[in-house]
Amino acid sequence: MSAASTMPASRVPTLILGGSGYVAGEVLRLVLGHPGLELAGIMSDSQAGSAVAATFPHLRALAGDLKFASREELLERFGPGRLLLLSAAPHGASAALLAGFITWARDRRTDLTVIDMSADFRFATAAAYEAVYKHPHGAPQLLGEFASALPEHLQETDRPHVGHPGCFATAMLLAAVPLLRLGITGHDLFAVGITGSTGAGRTPIATTHHPERHANVFAYQPLVHRHAPEVVGLCEQATGQRPRLHFVPQSGPFARGIHMTMQARLEGATGADAVRQQFKDFYAGAPFVTVVDGMPRLKDIVGSNHCHIGVTVDAGSVAVMVVEDNLVKGAAGGAIQWANRKLGLPETAGLTAPGMAWA
Repeated sequence: MSAASTMPASRVPTLILGGSGYVAGEVLRLVLGHPGLELAGIMSDSQAGSAVAATFPHLRALAGDLKFASREELLERFGPGRLLLLSAAPHGASAALLAGFITWARDRRTDLTVIDMSADFRFATAAAYEAVYKHPHGAPQLLGEFASALPEHLQETDRPHVGHPGCFATAMLLAAVPLLRLGITGHDLFAVGITGSTGAGRTPIATTHHPERHANVFAYQPLVHRHAPEVVGLCEQATGQRPRLHFVPQSGPFARGIHMTMQARLEGATGADAVRQQFKDFYAGAPFVTVVDGMPRLKDIVGSNHCHIGVTVDAGSVAVMVVEDNLVKGAAGGAIQWANRKLGLPETAGLTAPGMAWA
């Protein structure tokens, strides 16, 4: 599914919005090590002028004396030519912020590509977004300019910008889309996903407090989590079928990663080997998805953009297990993967590092 195989003569200037959160830190790490991208600035209005290394000390060797910039400072860096904008701004804030940057780019004749990691451009209509997030959409006039899908499920799009699906959504879509598109199961899908504490963001809350999270697993927002409508809509776009998704998210006692189990009734008498082979064939051209013969494990993929999928079948039902890093494949890495595709770079550029194994 790679769109190109060569690097440009010069690297593409890249701006990062929402600069102090966990996802922004991962985006920054990936951009600083990317052979085809060149960091042109990272925005944080609340910390403008302060050292990036003070917020992300693990990036000190790469960030050097880099400082956070204000919105106005970033806008001054727009001009004719190519520019990539990666937004890790929060849900509900990203759309209005991006609207200003997109307007500014048009006025400056900047060839701008935006990859948004918030939920603001994952829904087809403002009404669908507002039904889930309970507030008006920040830039409904821009919805038609954004595609939303996993790179594995949409080969190309003529829309200039992309809204990358969320971390839980990524794991569910990797399981659900082949099940539906290949007619392996019916429309009732049952999913249980366990996520690490980084999925709750950088600001501490009761459920991410270490004494509460350590050696503990608990469900939250069962059957009403906001990622479920997102997945249903994106499944329908990818397959033409609208599933009935029953999703129970859970908090796990680890920092990074998602382990997702999706179950459904089989449509025919099909064995595990046959279904597993169907998944392998479906993702044969996807460089970051591996369908394993056993059960996938978080430690094999944490810290990487890779995803492992396991399949088992019994008594007329199928269970698909998906493991991914919520901050990489489920956010920053998936966004970089889309940026590579949109910029005509090799799809794997800057994303080839393996998992950390013993993290």
